[in-house]
Amino acid sequence: MPAIEARAEIFLMALHSLSKKEREQILTRLLEDEEFREDVLDIALYESRKDEPSRPFRDYLAERRKKVPDGLLRQHHKRC
Repeated sequence: MPAIEARAEIFLMALHSLSKKEREQILTRLLEDEEFREDVLDIALYESRKDEPSRPFRDYLAERRKKVPDGLLRQHHKRC
């Protein structure tokens, strides 16, 4: 087992050994950190969609152009 996985396993075991109230406090504090919270959300989204079929990016763009007029896409990208 690689070192990073071993550390993750130890951390998870330690977290499970805590009382529910202690776990909630730790998780609450972790999620208060904006960068960490975004990482957790990204991982959760990936995990929830990883088994979905993929499609070429060009197909996605073509479908998006059908739904949104090209001028509106350009306006949106200028604001971002």
